[in-house]
Amino acid sequence: MTCTTPPLLEIRDLCLDYRQGENRIPALKNIHLFLNPGESLGIIGESGCGKTSLAMAIMGLCTNVRVSGSIGFKGMDLTCLKEKDFSRLRWNKIALVFQNSQEVFNPVLTLGEQVAEAIYTHLGLARALADKQAAQLFNLVGLDPVWCKAFAHQLSGGMRQRVLMVMAISCKPELLIVDEPFTALDADAKESMMALLLSLQEHLGFAMILISHTMPAIARLTTRTMTLYAGQVVEEGPTQVLLSDPCHPYTRGLINACPEFYGFKDLWGIPGTPALPGQSPGCPFSPRCVQKGPDCHKIRPNLVPAGPERKVACHKGGIETLLAAKGLGKTYVLGTTPIRAVRKVDLLIKTGEVVALVGASGSGKSTLAHLLVRLETPDEGQITFQGRTVSGRETTACMGGIQMVFQDPAQAVSPRLRVLDAVREPLDIMGWETRESQDLKALTALASVHLPCDPEFLRLACHALSGGQRQRLSVARSMVTDPRLLIADEITAMLDPSAQAVLLRQLKGLQHEKGFSMLFITHDLHLARKIADRVYVIDKGAIVAQGAGFEVFGTASQPHVHPAPPSRVRPPPHPPSGAIEPIFIGKEKFA
Repeated sequence: MTCTTPPLLEIRDLCLDYRQGENRIPALKNIHLFLNPGESLGIIGESGCGKTSLAMAIMGLCTNVRVSGSIGFKGMDLTCLKEKDFSRLRWNKIALVFQNSQEVFNPVLTLGEQVAEAIYTHLGLARALADKQAAQLFNLVGLDPVWCKAFAHQLSGGMRQRVLMVMAISCKPELLIVDEPFTALDADAKESMMALLLSLQEHLGFAMILISHTMPAIARLTTRTMTLYAGQVVEEGPTQVLLSDPCHPYTRGLINACPEFYGFKDLWGIPGTPALPGQSPGCPFSPRCVQKGPDCHKIRPNLVPAGPERKVACHKGGIETLLAAKGLGKTYVLGTTPIRAVRKVDLLIKTGEVVALVGASGSGKSTLAHLLVRLETPDEGQITFQGRTVSGRETTACMGGIQMVFQDPAQAVSPRLRVLDAVREPLDIMGWETRESQDLKALTALASVHLPCDPEFLRLACHALSGGQRQRLSVARSMVTDPRLLIADEITAMLDPSAQAVLLRQLKGLQHEKGFSMLFITHDLHLARKIADRVYVIDKGAIVAQGAGFEVFGTASQPHVHPAPPSRVRPPPHPPSGAIEPIFIGKEKFA
């Protein structure tokens, strides 16, 4: 018979409302969470999403609130404990490293006195022993015990964070909650703090909840991660899988806005304003979501399984797959010689993302693009768009379908057409609405790419435009049909660096504003780094590497090398060099 160890922490259906006069302000809604002994859980989300409220609720430090649900710790429901009983657990069994170090310390007591006070109060040690253990703990976190005699204002921010860590571990808790420990720290101090947390957890064996905006810390320090939005859990799963392949559009937005992961990209953030908890009866993220449906603002989605050990709260089961190619192949015959241009290619493009297809000239990039829009017929394989099999050019001959911007705008657009006619032409071919509506939509598309809309410019023949203007005209022509997917094939290859930068900035701005997906095809790795969320690398017609942009480009010396994702590497199981193991006298009193 198999015996399973119960969770150290188990939260069920937790709701928390703050009272403000007669009003109640929701902060947390139906939170479910479990944490096993020694495990590490990361919690991510924008400011105001409820992360700190959750930490304070576990610690029993929320005031003027109404709490429902249960917070189980080693079989005890903490929501039912009186303050006297809770105080025996707080710091002794459950400890919190606060976010704002300056506000936590008493400015008139030395740091050593404050740490010793916690040891004296909760473990009942004599003052002399408490002082000795405080000095040993300072040593354990890499601070000279001489700083025990200092006041908080005499330390740097990084040093104060270490002292907060000392206070939190002073009674050797079984659960440590760490709330934004890297705020306002420089790069070296952040790295030092991450190494310290790993070393302390290895040495002391506590379970940890890490609340942080710093994604590399979440990747390095946790095994599971939970995403909070407007007081609700919208996604959870194994950390490495969640970071490299997020299920929820909100989680993807948080990751894509991370400068440590995407150091080369222009960072745009998530459009819109964060919702307040309880503000909407439906999905709180729907006003900002690129794939929202008609019922998303009415009905709240449940947190449901989305794969092995993964859950997501989304009516569409997570980020939708917009286009899927399976086993695509194309062979040309030169004389009697077969040339395999595309070899068994599998490719996915999800709603609202930018995918870069990278490869050298002649690697098969453009051929693959032509297959996707059915300018060429594949010899084998299948393409689905929005869940339907693509058999002809129906996806490019409709509103809200697929459009392609070609490398050479002079060949893609008739040079004899006038500007307005060139942009309006796709709508005219489709027979979309009236001529007046077509003109208005064409003018809107031109304005979106920052081209003039005065009558003189609109009457110009396309051959009279500069290269940069013609390429922007091609983008406007593609955008006029409101595509769900835009395929941009080497659209900057013929432009000077300035025109290239302007076009890319405008194109990414449009994608950010309208939420369409984009397949950006290029041989230029620098451009791919600037724009891509995910990357496929093609060589000799075959996909040889794929993954999130930070995986493919982050540590690879060659673009076709696919490095492993960042792993949670633990240091050797011993204290920092020169540290003295604290004695933790009296701990057995509360065992």
